[in-house]
Amino acid sequence: MTAKERRDPPALVSSGHNYWHSPSSPHLCPPSESSSSSSHLRSHRPIPSHSSQVTMSRKVVRSSKFRHVFGQAVKADQCYDDIRISQMTWDSNFCSVNPKFVAMIVDASGGGAFIVLPLSKTGRIDMSSPTVCGHTGPVLDIEFCPHNDNIIASGSEDCSVMIWEIPDGGLVTPMKDPVVKLEGHSKRVGILSWHPTAHNVLMSAGCDNVIFLWNVARGESVLRIDSHSDLIYSASWNRNGSQIVTACKDKKLRVFDPREGTVICEKDKAHEGSRPIKAVFVSDGKILTTGFSRMSERQVALWDPLNFGEAMTLQELDTSSGVLLPFFDPDTGIIYLCGKGDSSIRYFEVTDEAPYVHYLSMYSSKESQKGMGYMPKRGLEVNKCEIARFYKLHERKCEPIVMTVPRKSDLFQEDLYPDTNGPEPSVEADEWFAGKDGEPILISLKDGFVATTKNKEFKVIKSLMTTTSSSLSNRQSDSAALQNEVKKLREMVEDLTKRVSELESK
Repeated sequence: MTAKERRDPPALVSSGHNYWHSPSSPHLCPPSESSSSSSHLRSHRPIPSHSSQVTMSRKVVRSSKFRHVFGQAVKADQCYDDIRISQMTWDSNFCSVNPKFVAMIVDASGGGAFIVLPLSKTGRIDMSSPTVCGHTGPVLDIEFCPHNDNIIASGSEDCSVMIWEIPDGGLVTPMKDPVVKLEGHSKRVGILSWHPTAHNVLMSAGCDNVIFLWNVARGESVLRIDSHSDLIYSASWNRNGSQIVTACKDKKLRVFDPREGTVICEKDKAHEGSRPIKAVFVSDGKILTTGFSRMSERQVALWDPLNFGEAMTLQELDTSSGVLLPFFDPDTGIIYLCGKGDSSIRYFEVTDEAPYVHYLSMYSSKESQKGMGYMPKRGLEVNKCEIARFYKLHERKCEPIVMTVPRKSDLFQEDLYPDTNGPEPSVEADEWFAGKDGEPILISLKDGFVATTKNKEFKVIKSLMTTTSSSLSNRQSDSAALQNEVKKLREMVEDLTKRVSELESK
């Protein structure tokens, strides 16, 4: 070894992780690809042999096809402008999107409202555009049904959950009357989540610390989970909907069997800070959480429910106060973290290789985000190698942001697009409540996903609407018919009684 090598050993190489440690970002600074920083690092190292260079490069940069994913906002004429986004302080997405529509919670006087627009209706949105305005209090959360692009649920401060059917072309007049109104919560409803595989099953969580599981087609609650001692911050299904993970103000992470209403396992102090925790299931049943440390540093952690003792990884991000909303893509294994009030989207790859949650990159912009919508995979443009699309809410507009893997070939990239969740449910509500589980029914994106109205009407809309109509809109007519029948029977009994009396008198 030369004297120079003894003075300047190659100590800057990361040992298997894909992060550089720096004072400005001590935990999540990605391997630099800029010429300035790279040349700076190389200038302080001896020039190694070719084999040594290969070994070092493998250590510095973890091999991943998603390492060069980049985000880009669409052009101005493809945004949705002049929309007054809700000013409510609540840690939900405020936006929901599918291949047909984008919905956003908006400011409304005298109650709560949200606007639903066809995806193609970009540009300036007229102030007089019709909204969904049936709630008497501010709307806190909205979510489209994964099995029917025309059905959306809304939760509100008025303690109710409402189900709406949006016409194919969008709203023409204000919509005030829901298809179904679900009542049971005693305080405001802030969390909604449709079952991923069971038809017409909806979960709602309220500030009464209670979770309801609804059979939407029947318009009734079937199960009630009352196991939380404080406010519920987050509630999410696993991939086939057989389990629910919740995060609570008491700092506990709980995994439930929803049909039994029992806690399978729980973790105390998943994050020690007092700010909200969010939790989602990721690959292989693991759970990813975002939260805060005791010193108010934002954190991301990965947990194994089979061993809740210690986190598989716990990484600190920064000291911002915005709650991190996690969006997981099971097809790519990428988790996107969007902070409320932030102007950036961080994304990581979740693997079975330590440290398990690998930083990829970050999309940054100038304006902060008030909410975020996440497009299902079947709504993406596969011919452009688009692997995710977000709908970022500003103060007065909605801006789509496209995540792309740079590829030179125009052919379908099978490694980027494995078969993904389709719109067809695998079990009916009654079957699921009876104990039957179903894995997601997958579809191929090779030819692009085309939503055919006929297929949706047969598979989803008619099933939902017919059952709902019989349970709700016909309720009054059924009651009237029953009363008429009772009246006729009484008259018949009176007539028979009179005849019996006449015969006895003879």
